[in-house]
Amino acid sequence: MSEPAANPAAATAAPVDPAATSFPTATISLPLGLNVLRTYSGVLICIEIVFSGLVWILVASSGVPVPLMQGWVMFVSITTFFLSSAYLALLVTGLAERINTDWNFLDLFYHFIALLFYFAAFVLEAATTAAAAGVPINSSHVATLLSSRQYKINVAATVSLFNAKIKRIQIFYKLI
Repeated sequence: MSEPAANPAAATAAPVDPAATSFPTATISLPLGLNVLRTYSGVLICIEIVFSGLVWILVASSGVPVPLMQGWVMFVSITTFFLSSAYLALLVTGLAERINTDWNFLDLFYHFIALLFYFAAFVLEAATTAAAAGVPINSSHVATLLSSRQYKINVAATVSLFNAKIKRIQIFYKLI
């Protein structure tokens, strides 16, 4: 038996790394640095940070009279406040280009999860506020009724949650 003939073109070609051809490089569609604040997404993230902080302050100042329902609202507002701040900090400082990930998918996934969380928080806060119009809310077998001050603060928190939810919907539809 004879040896198969060697391909002279294959001997001179550079070896191909299969891992390099399998995964595309990560791309960032948003500009980095302070220029991100001039984009639609950057402005909406800043507005979302403001509304998350506002909801956090409003619900905390009401004394959280219905912890079962308003605990989720506090969790969502605090979590999205810090995660959006960290995300914006990554883009402003330029550290996002050092992290090798698919930023477009990560952005879409984060905004979708935050949209679901904000929707649930809005429904719970609206239910707490609506029930305070004269119907007691049963939480841990203790009937509680919001005072006039707590009611007004919860109305403001509900409006802020609604605005934050609308901003999330705008961001999400922009990403799709």
